Amino acid sequence: MAYTLDSGDKLRVVVFGQEGITNSYIVGVDGNINLPLIGGVQARGHTTQQLSQTITARLKQGYVREPHVSVEVETYRPFFILGEVTTPGQYPYVPNMSAETAIAIAGGFSPRASKRTVELTRNAPGQQFKGEVPLNYPLRPGDTILVKERWF
Repeated sequence: MAYTLDSGDKLRVVVFGQEGITNSYIVGVDGNINLPLIGGVQARGHTTQQLSQTITARLKQGYVREPHVSVEVETYRPFFILGEVTTPGQYPYVPNMSAETAIAIAGGFSPRASKRTVELTRNAPGQQFKGEVPLNYPLRPGDTILVKERWF
C-alpha cells in the first residue's frame, strides 16, 4: 500500500525550471502545503504521485506552461511511544521500522513492561486501527505505541 501524506510530513517539491516554487514544505495541521502562485494544496490522504499530479494541474491553470513536478517525502511525521519504556515521547520515524525498533529508540523496556505485545493506534487517512500487535509489527509514520505494564 502506497504511503499517504499527513500533517507533519516534510516534502520536497521540485518544479523543474521554477526555482521560486521548488522548495521544502511541511504538511500543516489543516492537511495542506502552501505553494507560491497557487496557494494551499491538499496533501493529507494523498500519495506523493497524486500530489504531484494535483500541483501540475493547478500550475497549468495560467501559471506555468507544461510544468514538470516531482514530490518526495524528505522527513516523515514522527511516531509516539508511551508507557513502560525508559524514555517515552515523540521520535523521528525511520522507514521499515518495527514496534521493537521503536522500543529500542525509546531506551528499551522499563522493568515493569509487558514484553510480548504492544498496543498500536494508527490514525492515518483510511487506515484507522487500534489493537494489540506483536513486537515485529511494522510501524508507519504517526503511529502511537503503548507498552503496557505486565501483571506478575
